[in-house]
Amino acid sequence: MNSVYIIAEMSANHCGDKELAKKIIKAAKDSGADAIKLQTYTADTLTIDCKNEYFHIKEGLWEGRYLYDLYKEACTPWEWQKELKNYADKIGIELFSTPFDKTSVDFLESIGVKKYKIASFEAVDYELIKYTASKGRPVIISTGISSFKEIQEAIDICKSAGNSDITILKCTSAYPAGAEDMNLLTIKDMIEKFTPQGIKVGLSDHSTNNEISIAATALGATVIEKHFTLDRALGGADAGFSMNPDEFKELVNSIRLTEKALGRVCYDVNEKNRALARSIFAIKDIKKGEKLTEKNIKIIRPGFGLHPKYYNDIIGKSAKRNIKYGTPITAVLFN
Repeated sequence: MNSVYIIAEMSANHCGDKELAKKIIKAAKDSGADAIKLQTYTADTLTIDCKNEYFHIKEGLWEGRYLYDLYKEACTPWEWQKELKNYADKIGIELFSTPFDKTSVDFLESIGVKKYKIASFEAVDYELIKYTASKGRPVIISTGISSFKEIQEAIDICKSAGNSDITILKCTSAYPAGAEDMNLLTIKDMIEKFTPQGIKVGLSDHSTNNEISIAATALGATVIEKHFTLDRALGGADAGFSMNPDEFKELVNSIRLTEKALGRVCYDVNEKNRALARSIFAIKDIKKGEKLTEKNIKIIRPGFGLHPKYYNDIIGKSAKRNIKYGTPITAVLFN
């Protein structure tokens, strides 16, 4: 059974401090994450510096901010990213990133990133998906704003670029996301509809608890992504819905325990436990030739006699020998 791949998303939680970014990477490793993820963009690759109403955030965690200003503050400087990747390689955790345009894909190729994530709001940018998929590396696509048709189109575009290593993530694009908005049963439907196409399914979780990701694991998610910070008190654009190391470690442990409990399809019988089940016993001394009746045999614990299903079949049979009180009734004891 393959383990769930657990991603710690750093995003903007480095707060503009490269050394803090390294500490986050180390903490993610120590917390049991399989990977740490960056985001590779500049404000200019995401939007334009315009202050009209279209670029003004009107609700949510970033209410009142303009897009350009938010992205300028939140971006991870490109000049850090090779050093951060080398550091992650050194301590033994995979580092990959979300590119937001073709130049960021080219940059990430140049520093040796082995995997790509397409963010929910870029999942409708088919040119970006095609270009990213053309690099032949695994592609993970969040589906927070995509219709079913758009998810299928994104998959088809990856495949048309010669790339079939695709994972789609159920995602609720709210920051933070409430449990009532998660609709995790969609994961089961995604698995039914997309795994026959060779697609893996997971969850990008913006909730503020562990239970959502644990439930997703139980439903069959093979990838879990969760935002990660060293300390929410440090601030950062995503701190409000990010997990600290202790919380993330608890999440990882819970997911691993859930995987272990899910196990495999199994109808095996534990023979030790079966010995405690009910079976047919003599509840009185029975003499040779005496009939087995409801007064001298009974279905009771433990399980060393005949299966209870034979009870009515053996009523009226004759004992082949003397049978003592408390003896399990077996086929050799009666005619």
